[in-house]
Amino acid sequence: MGPEALAQVLQPLKDTFREAQFPDLLVGLGKADDAAVYRLAPDLAIVQTLDFFAPVVDDGYTYGAIAAVNSMSDVWAMGGEVLLALSIAAFPPNLPPEIAQDILRGAGDKVAEAGAVLAGGHTMEDKEPKFGLCVTGTVHPDKVITKSAAQVGDVLVLTKPLGVGVITTALKQGLADPAHVDAATASMLRLNQAAARAMQAAGVHAATDITGFGLLGHAQEMAANSGVGLRFVLEALPFLPGAHEYAAKWIFPGGAYNNERFYAPHVSFAAGIPDETQLLLYDPETSGGLLIAVARERLAALEAELRNANQPYWVVGEVVDGDGTVAVV
Repeated sequence: MGPEALAQVLQPLKDTFREAQFPDLLVGLGKADDAAVYRLAPDLAIVQTLDFFAPVVDDGYTYGAIAAVNSMSDVWAMGGEVLLALSIAAFPPNLPPEIAQDILRGAGDKVAEAGAVLAGGHTMEDKEPKFGLCVTGTVHPDKVITKSAAQVGDVLVLTKPLGVGVITTALKQGLADPAHVDAATASMLRLNQAAARAMQAAGVHAATDITGFGLLGHAQEMAANSGVGLRFVLEALPFLPGAHEYAAKWIFPGGAYNNERFYAPHVSFAAGIPDETQLLLYDPETSGGLLIAVARERLAALEAELRNANQPYWVVGEVVDGDGTVAVV
């Protein structure tokens, strides 16, 4: 569902479940964020999220693993640790059982890699496979990282390259170079757990994971929630091999156009940036990296934590004065 339609359908719930009426609901529907957070005790809160989607790769095991990593990333974006997960599966009745087993096995292996447990789930029949997880994590109530506290002067750090959407779309159309698919798959399979732990250790102001609304969509939500502007340097942004190639051929998923239509009024580009490059920054990501806003004086500490965890990262911009605006220069 595109961002505009999603905002419309969520409005009745926002009116009913206001955080002010539930003092232990630390993060809910009031401001867009990556997961819900509910305080259980002075030193313990749960982080709750779910996500599922249709296949983005051909192999069942890899699809299940990517879906699991993507689902767990919302917990890590909030600075939490994953505790347990339940699977959400819709499989065609004629899907060979061994493929369904591979999907679940891939998910289970990634949940285990995160030190968590896949404890059950629910299945139903559907014409197209869909799979994901409902994930529960934990975080200290005073250490929740949201997308609402970025501050002017912060540095923006990104932990995965961009371009998954155009590459998986090229794969679906039979136009993708296998090497490009392999690089995108490896990126999608990488846990954001180490990056989340680095954020907590270094102390950062805000974070979000880059998924269906693309870099610019999620960045605009961070800017709007924080009452600031974000400024990206195009040359500093990392892209997966092949991303620019497919963008130049206008091989984009439909979600990129939906994102552009909804977020473009809040985004500006420097003169000379090609249209296809602009659209590439709206490209829906699957299991993307974390976008982190960290105080400039804490940047060295964050970089040290990321390096110690063997976590790739890129310094891609800064937080500036603004009111929910995003600029690419």
